[in-house]
Amino acid sequence: MTNKRIEIDYQEFGSVQELEPQDRELCEAAEKALAGSYAPYSNFNVGAAVRLSDGSIVTGANQENSAYPSGLCAERTAMFAAHANHPDLQMRSIAITGAQNGLLNSGITAPCGACRQVILEMEDRYQRPVRILLYGENGTYCFDSIKDLLPFCFVDSNMKE
Repeated sequence: MTNKRIEIDYQEFGSVQELEPQDRELCEAAEKALAGSYAPYSNFNVGAAVRLSDGSIVTGANQENSAYPSGLCAERTAMFAAHANHPDLQMRSIAITGAQNGLLNSGITAPCGACRQVILEMEDRYQRPVRILLYGENGTYCFDSIKDLLPFCFVDSNMKE
């Protein structure tokens, strides 16, 4: 047996004001998207904003349903809307934030496993990494690719070997 270690690189910003203007705009769009969240069961609101290759932003918010698992996460809501309405535009980055009781979470909100897989497939589809911004009241984590959050990932090429 051999023990191995996985390390990831990411940037941590103490304030949204430290971000580049484009990233700050995307985080602010994700925060505004929280208003569209429907979370009567968990009371955990999530907003997401996707920046496309033409610079446009598409937002989404989590949508819960009493018939679990019929709801949908904010990240997938935004990504699916972006791709459905702009199939020729690459997804360049996504910002994700969460709130409870009308207050932005102090810490970051990370994507669930299903959302990580969808982001991965967007990277695979367009053959380019997607920048991930996890935004909270006390800071933002920036990752260059979903592969930093999803090591040993599974994509179409895995099925062709």
